Amino acid sequence: MVALEPIYFEFDKSNLRPDAIRTLNKKDEALNKKPDMNVGVEGNCDERGTNEYNMALGERRAVSAMKYLVTRGIAADRMTTVSFGEERPLDPGHNEAARAKNRHDDFKVIE
Repeated sequence: MVALEPIYFEFDKSNLRPDAIRTLNKKDEALNKKPDMNVGVEGNCDERGTNEYNMALGERRAVSAMKYLVTRGIAADRMTTVSFGEERPLDPGHNEAARAKNRHDDFKVIE
């Protein structure tokens, strides 16, 4: 089974952190073993910023992960990206610990 754990981002950033790269490398290995599996990358943000800004930031985060996987040999046509902005928080809190959890990409197997 492909490890579908999320990757996390710093505030207002879409560049990949070292821990995110390690997680994506595991996904790359698993996806190479299952060439018929497709994955959706879902970008998410914390509640700070406008809805429009967060939708764009979520998209940049999803594309960042997808582009990295492409550089590792995963075909782009096996992946889709979508942004949920701030609409799907993992943690409903309004403190830094909650916000850090909400700045993430989720990965879903596409049937």
